[in-house]
Order: sequence, then C-alpha cells, then structure tokens
Amino acid sequence: MASAYESFKLRTTPEKFYIEACDDGSEDVLAIDRVSTEMTLTVRRDIHASAETRPIYGLMGTIRLVAGMYLVVITKKKKVGDLLGHAVWKALDFDIISYKKTILHLTDNQMQDNKTFLSMINNVLHTDGYYFATDYDLTHTLQRLANTSPEFQEMSLLERADQRFVWNGHLLREFIAQPEVRQNYFHNITMKSSCINGKVFEWSIISRRSCFRAGVRYHVRGVDSEGHAANYVETEQIVQYNSAKASFVQTRGSIPFYWSQRPNLKYKPKPQISKTVNHLDGFQRHFDSQIILYGRQVILNLINQKGSEKPLELAFDKLVTGLGNGMIKYIAFDFHKECSRMRWHRLQILLDMVAEMQDELGYFLVDADGKVLLNQEGTFRSNCMDCLDRTNVIQSLLARRSLQSQLRRMGVLHMGQQIEEQADFEKMYKNAWADNADACAKQYAGTGALKTDFTRTGKRTQWGLLMDGWNSMIRYYKNNFSDGFRQDSIDLFLGNYAVDEADWTTPLRDPKDWKFLTLPIIMVVAFSMCIICLLMAGDTWTETLAYVLFWGTASVVTGGLILFNGLDFVDAPKLVQKEKLD
Repeated sequence: MASAYESFKLRTTPEKFYIEACDDGSEDVLAIDRVSTEMTLTVRRDIHASAETRPIYGLMGTIRLVAGMYLVVITKKKKVGDLLGHAVWKALDFDIISYKKTILHLTDNQMQDNKTFLSMINNVLHTDGYYFATDYDLTHTLQRLANTSPEFQEMSLLERADQRFVWNGHLLREFIAQPEVRQNYFHNITMKSSCINGKVFEWSIISRRSCFRAGVRYHVRGVDSEGHAANYVETEQIVQYNSAKASFVQTRGSIPFYWSQRPNLKYKPKPQISKTVNHLDGFQRHFDSQIILYGRQVILNLINQKGSEKPLELAFDKLVTGLGNGMIKYIAFDFHKECSRMRWHRLQILLDMVAEMQDELGYFLVDADGKVLLNQEGTFRSNCMDCLDRTNVIQSLLARRSLQSQLRRMGVLHMGQQIEEQADFEKMYKNAWADNADACAKQYAGTGALKTDFTRTGKRTQWGLLMDGWNSMIRYYKNNFSDGFRQDSIDLFLGNYAVDEADWTTPLRDPKDWKFLTLPIIMVVAFSMCIICLLMAGDTWTETLAYVLFWGTASVVTGGLILFNGLDFVDAPKLVQKEKLD
C-alpha cells in the first residue's frame, strides 16, 4: 500500500499551493497551480521563501464553485482511539481556500450565489462525524479485508476503498495520481476499552453511511434505478481480545422500491408509491448487490401494518414473494403495535423469532494467529420508515446477542454468563449504541434519535417520551423549513450538481408566488386581531363575540389554505431535478 502521512504543511504563494508532508524522510511536495489547477510533484527547495505557511492535517479535496476552484483542507483533528493497532482520527474543523486571489470579477448575483454555495459546503463539512485513518482502510469490514488479493493490498487507500462510503470521493477526483496525500472520510465510530472478569478487550462500532442516494428525511426515500437505497448504513461491531478478532455486520436502508414522502406542512406526510415504474427492477438490483456483498439477507421490516404505512408493508412483502429468491427471508414486525403502552419487553418476541437465523448467519472470527475460524454468511437488513429510531433499537439488541456469543468463544465471558449481568459494560454498551443512533439520526433527520432512553437504560421513561416530543418538534421544523438547503448541500458536495463557471445563472433564486408571503401575513394579522378582541372587549358581549368569530374564522381559513398549499411553503431542494429525487 502506498505510504500515507499524518500531517502536512500548506505553503501558499500568489501562484501556487504547496502541500508538504511533515513526516521524517519525506521529500516530495505536491504543487497545485492556482491558475491552471495543474498538479505536479516537486521538492522542498522549489518552494519560494516568502510562501505563507500553516499546518493542516489532511485534504478533503477540491471543488468548483462560481468563483472557480477551492481547496478543502482539515485544520483540526483529534484522535478517537486505535482500531486493530491503527490510529483513527476525527476531523473537527476545515478551511475552504479559493484558488483565485479575488472575486471582484463576479457580479453581485454571482457573489451571492458563490456565498450560498460556500455555506452549503460548510454545512456538510460541519455535520458531525468525519473519521479517517491514514494507514488502515475503514471502508471495508474485517471479513472483506480478510478475503482480498495481494494486488488489493498494494493499492492505495482510495483505489481500494469501498466507494459507497467515501463521502469526499467527488472532491478527491483530482488527486487520483497522488496517493501520498489523500485520505478517506466516513461517519460514526465509537471505540471503547472494556474489562470483564479481569480480561481487557477492545470494542468498537463503525457505521458507514452510503454516499449513493444520500440525502435528508422526506426528500430522499426508497431506491434509485441502480438499486441504491436511501439512508443506507452498514454497521460493524468489532471486538478484539489477545490478538483474536471478531465482527458482526448489519445493514439498514430505506424500503427498496420507488416511493416518496414529500414534506407538505403536515406532521406526517402520506407516503406515495409510484404507479408509473417497474418496482422489480430497482428492487432486484438492490438485493442482487446485497447478496453479492453480504450473502443471505434477512429483512426485518419494522413499520406499522395499518394506516398510511400499511401499503408499503404489503408492497414490500409482495415484491419479496415475486422475486422468489431463496437467499432472502422477509419478516414483518409491527414495532409500534407490539411495544405499545410501554410493553418494550415484547421485543423479545422478535429476537426469539430470528434467534435460529442469527445463529445460522453467524459472525466473522479470526484467532490470534490470523486464521479465519468463522465467516458471517449473511446480514440482517433492518428498516422502519426513516431507518433510524425503531431500527436502532433492534440493531443494538441483535448486536448484543452476537457479542455475547463472541466473548464466550474468546474466553472473556464464562459459559452461562450474560452481558446484562456485567453492569459497567452493559451501561457503556447501551450508551455507545445510543450515541451511534443519535449520530445517524442527526445526519438524516436533523435531530438525535428517538427512543434512545430504551437503548441507554433498557426501559422506556416519561423523560424519554418528553425528549422524543421535543425532538419530533425540531424534526418537523427542519423537515419543512430547512431541509431543502441541507439536501442541496449534500448534492453539491457529492457532485450530483456541478457548478459551471461559464453559466451565469444558477437555480438558487427561485421566486415564490403571491401565496408565500400573503397568506402567512393574513393569518398572523387575523390571529393577532382575535387575541386583541378577547383582551379588549367591546361594549357588549355580542359585539366582542362577533369580532372574535370574524377574526378567528379568518385565521382558521387562512391556515387551512396554507396547509392545502403546503408544498408551496416548504423549503424544497433547488439544485437537482425532481426526477432524481423521486
């Protein structure tokens, strides 16, 4: 594998950027021409003495905006732990540096558009959860890495990476020929050192969020024509003891056929299943790829089996039956019905139902000598509507059952000992899975996960219900009034939308019609007048009642019109055409 470096110096002159590795023995310097954007390798003595110097800790890559090319670098990092002896870092802060020395050549509108695009890139960069390693491939599971060729091992990190999980892959496209300076970035890693029965072991959770069909809640649902599911996450739980290693992999992803759930100011928009496409095409592509990657698939569909979610459950079941693939097992479990009225112990029904399947799928295990003892033969693919809250709960329970078997096999737990009996570890385990849930939820829904009181404590609490209510309110606001910007930010960052310097127009300025301003103003005025009439009563109660009824009716009717035209009031994405999001 090509050598990689821990830290760099960025030297800047009016003509060029120079990126110099700080590691001992490094002589090569990457030079980037700020005019032609050409990249070449040079040596330190070619750097002009007047160059401005600053430390950086990695390159995210480059991106073209209205003002031209920008260099994106990491300016702050912290070490979160060691994974199998390799340092893992979290990127904390970034800088976006223009190739151009001035933007005075832009019009006022172009300057505003460029400023908006920069804020979009910053929005994605500062979504918590970018982790990287300079000498270890975090994109692959232990099992995939154990089944690779010598040629694969000689490839650079980017060349061998699983492109599903390289979020800065678009930004790194110009660095293909420079393996020494590139690094890869992912989401959500928890690493803990633990002790049970006096035996110290390392325990980690890695959740890899796919950058294919990436986006935010309500704006990206279902599957695309290539079989990529929305909010797809591969989660691997790793344990290491005395050089022996084990891992258990699960996946989650949106229900994999063509459906949407556009925000429209209603608390829970009704899901819509497309009637104009062949669902089996994308559905089959999705599961063909999953079987190639992971083996057998056990689908755990946790959505409601009544109400607005019922048609999705029926369609999912029908498609699995129609596919007729013996490698796929479908299990529908109505999470909300089974656990209603705080009956969370009933989750054991599902665990008992899949226990034999989990034993058959197994987990990956390597002994201290590097010999593979067990391979995982398939994965649980869990989903709810968002693939967040209900999914997180079930994944943590399945992972604990697997971990218990692994620790017994490694000799950490005695036969008959339960993880639940190890109070210190159990607390750490629950909090780590709840933190993982929060991280996944913040990236997709804009808030921490719901139901994490159960994940953290093993029971549902009144305080947890209150926090769920608060997070639900925040989600409602963000999903309706700020997620269009977040979706645009992701599409720009991933290259789904490319800025053309030669094009003087962008889709950012989307004029609203008269309803957007007029109806809210009328509703606020009418509601205010209703309150004023109540506080400042007229000469008679009939006069007061008449005023209150008039203004109250005006506010209610206006509010109804706003809800009826809800699609016109939400913050919708502007950069990518609707058909790409459907």
